[in-house]
Amino acid sequence: MASVLFIGGTGQISLACVEEAVRAGHKVSVFNRGRTAAELPAGVTSIIGDMANAADYARLAAKNFDVVCQFMAFTPEQMAADIAAFAGHAGQYVFISTASAYQKPPRHYVITEKTPVENPFWDYSQKKIAAEHLLRGQSRLPWTIVRPSHTVRTKLATSLGEGDLVPERMRAGKAIIVAGDGTQLWTVTRSRDLAVPFVRLFGNAQALGEDFHITTDRGHSWNDINRAIAAKLGVEARLCHVPTDTLVRFKPDWLGPLVGDKMGSTLFDNAKIKSVVGDFACATSLDEILAEPFVHYEARRKAGTLVVDAALDALEDRIAAAQDAVGP
Repeated sequence: MASVLFIGGTGQISLACVEEAVRAGHKVSVFNRGRTAAELPAGVTSIIGDMANAADYARLAAKNFDVVCQFMAFTPEQMAADIAAFAGHAGQYVFISTASAYQKPPRHYVITEKTPVENPFWDYSQKKIAAEHLLRGQSRLPWTIVRPSHTVRTKLATSLGEGDLVPERMRAGKAIIVAGDGTQLWTVTRSRDLAVPFVRLFGNAQALGEDFHITTDRGHSWNDINRAIAAKLGVEARLCHVPTDTLVRFKPDWLGPLVGDKMGSTLFDNAKIKSVVGDFACATSLDEILAEPFVHYEARRKAGTLVVDAALDALEDRIAAAQDAVGP
């Protein structure tokens, strides 16, 4: 088994991967600032430090891990620092990029790893792409690139980054803003399902110098996703369909998440990852996919720790009123 370092390790995707790596028998360490309360599995070594601290990073790299999983690099500058630190000190560097790096708008609704990597609409995606290019352009650090799509563990699947605001608006009988007619297909994957093939990449010679996305093979419309959340709440979803261009005029920073990601149907062909790590199963029903995030949402509600943006709530009221004024 391998010695594996997770940079991050307590996030939406990474914690499930840490848990799966422990189940697989790997010796796991986690490096982060120690600010997240998530409970790590028994046997995991916690290393407190900051990526921005050169001394912390040098000490970390000197431990010579077999596999380094980087969940917290978002810019080419951070990638350059990682290459400098871990070259010669890691047998495999796994960079968690993003499926939003793929061509937008897509030329074909089914995305494969041969789909061009280019997103002119979202700064987040462009920086991940630039980081990928740096990694590919060097030969000192053996690498694997993984591109998750929308992956859930503690947060419900929402299209505008509203988080707990969507179920709270549903409980209040308020309209839920949906881009377009809501029929575009979207892929939502559980973190625990992604974790199994992710961990199988560790030490896999066929994974070196390769890129993979890891998702479920099933898509659901945004109408159905919102209705499934409402069903769990025992309420009816009031969906307010608004043209994407109109939404971006109300809130310009929605350009990236919408036009640069969610505006069209997006499905993934997972044949490449399956050819390297073998078949794997993902939940396909929305009831199953949303079960764990819903438990976390209810726990936050009970504890009084919901994350609700009051300004966004007010904006969505304005958008819904404006759309209602236009008429059907």
